[in-house]
Amino acid sequence: MLSCAAVTRINENYQKLKAGYLFPEIGRRVREYAKANPDAKVIRLGIGDVTEPLVPSIVRAMHEAVDEMARRDSFKGYGPEQGYDFLIDAIREHDYASRGVSLDRDEIFVSDGSKCDVGNVQEIFANDAKILVTDPVYPVYVDSNLMAGREIAYLEATAANGFVPAPPSGGGIDVAYLCSPNNPTGAVATKAQLAQWIAWARATGAVIIFDAAYEAYIRDPDLPRSIYEIDGAREVAIEVRSFSKRAGFTGVRCAFMVVPKALGPLNAMWSRRHTTKFNGASYIVQRGAAAVYSPDGLVETRAQIDFYLENARILREGLAKSGFTIFGGVHAPYLWLETPGRQPSWDFFDQLLSKAHLVGTPGAGFGPSGEGYFRLSAYNSRANVEEAVARIAKL
Repeated sequence: MLSCAAVTRINENYQKLKAGYLFPEIGRRVREYAKANPDAKVIRLGIGDVTEPLVPSIVRAMHEAVDEMARRDSFKGYGPEQGYDFLIDAIREHDYASRGVSLDRDEIFVSDGSKCDVGNVQEIFANDAKILVTDPVYPVYVDSNLMAGREIAYLEATAANGFVPAPPSGGGIDVAYLCSPNNPTGAVATKAQLAQWIAWARATGAVIIFDAAYEAYIRDPDLPRSIYEIDGAREVAIEVRSFSKRAGFTGVRCAFMVVPKALGPLNAMWSRRHTTKFNGASYIVQRGAAAVYSPDGLVETRAQIDFYLENARILREGLAKSGFTIFGGVHAPYLWLETPGRQPSWDFFDQLLSKAHLVGTPGAGFGPSGEGYFRLSAYNSRANVEEAVARIAKL
């Protein structure tokens, strides 16, 4: 009898993917180096994972939620797949109404992470939809669509256009992914630049997936933190946000996506998909997320973000003194730097690891336009960031 593997048809689109996802490959190389060099103190500024503990307001709220789960009269089982009203209402008030944006409850969908959302949202579009991404690009936008067999077009984001390219001329695109503040370049789109994209989407019938996972790092009040601050965006844009970098939830997992009803059937389609394939984020986690919006929570999480932004400043100024050309690191936790002589970014990765025991992210892992660049993360202790600058200065 034939084995299952001999007769089962597979999704051959997976064969189009690179052998390994970028960050596990970085982890593999670092583990091999650490094993061969056990005395090396490796400082990791590669993966954008937070390092500071949860702030007191969040911890207190989660402890209280655990206590609720321990009592019969307050125990919670399955919650609403879209999220509890107490969290959705806090999001509506603090993230949107405060910026002049009005959203209904049923336009917000709480999830367990924005990576999941940007990877899953492609399911509500046609298999032959044409996708546009700016390059360099967060790999999930590309890989999730390659898995579905879609054609992907790349729009170069370069130093010449401030890493925020203008929309393409003409149509032919069904879905465009934008990220601001951008991962990996740290660039932030202005209202005028987003208005161009909205006008293009309205003219061509395209939908914009706007990833605003790092919006809390924007300190200039004139820069938009939501695409819905620009007129017409509700008719063309889906917005993704996360508590991971805003409140240290990388290991806690909570995010949300906004799908306006003005997008026609997409709101109902995403609701159907979300309620079919997802049972809702944990009640305990959502209580912690809601605490972010409490008076103390807003102060504490802002201070934590300020800490990471100060790390970014130290890296930015220190690297500039060492002769590097630096981008980003102002309204974002990421610095995007040119490799010396624009050498291949994986070569620079190996050089930095072996000579300075530092880990960053090769720009080539973010797409063709990322070659010759390198991403550093401001997520680490102050002592490690200062030590990293000192090591680089000695190279």
